[in-house]
Amino acid sequence: MPIIEPIPIEELSPSSRAIIEGGVADGLYATPLPLQVFAYRTALLETIHAKRLNAGAGTLLGGRILELLRIRSAQLGECQPCMQSRKHDSITDDDVACLIDADHLDLDPQERMAIRFLDLLSADHHAIDADFYRELAGVFTIGQIVELGTTCAESMGLHRFIHTLDIFGTDPPVLPFAPGQVDASRAVDDGVPTGS
Repeated sequence: MPIIEPIPIEELSPSSRAIIEGGVADGLYATPLPLQVFAYRTALLETIHAKRLNAGAGTLLGGRILELLRIRSAQLGECQPCMQSRKHDSITDDDVACLIDADHLDLDPQERMAIRFLDLLSADHHAIDADFYRELAGVFTIGQIVELGTTCAESMGLHRFIHTLDIFGTDPPVLPFAPGQVDASRAVDDGVPTGS
């Protein structure tokens, strides 16, 4: 069981349940478990789902590079559910194996640079210096570089968070399901005086 107990399917709101069941049925998600955790914040689940539905739409990088980045990010973050799924028809097992190879020899120049950028951002972001940006500019436009950076940053953070949840864990949840926790917040003393 994950660290945070997934909301049981029968306890999901109708909109969350439709997103999760429909997404799994359509092959958008390999497992519903992370989504059942994200459903504790309905707006977050809706945002993640909207991004997944629109993945590749209007991208400057192209759907294949985005998918290679997503899989490599999952590998780096040890996110099991995301490593298992494939969201772009062009991705083969050989492509995935190339992501682990430091030289990424079977990838094209843009794909190699994108993976190299992600690897550095994950392990040694200080190595992404002016010279590295010049290398990126040799194969990408500035718009593509900006999209590459934000895509990698979002993906890495999400995959690392999912890993911390121990989605396929076997221990009892640390934080068990409680209906009152869905879309709830605690009042936090923000230092502003209240009352008379």
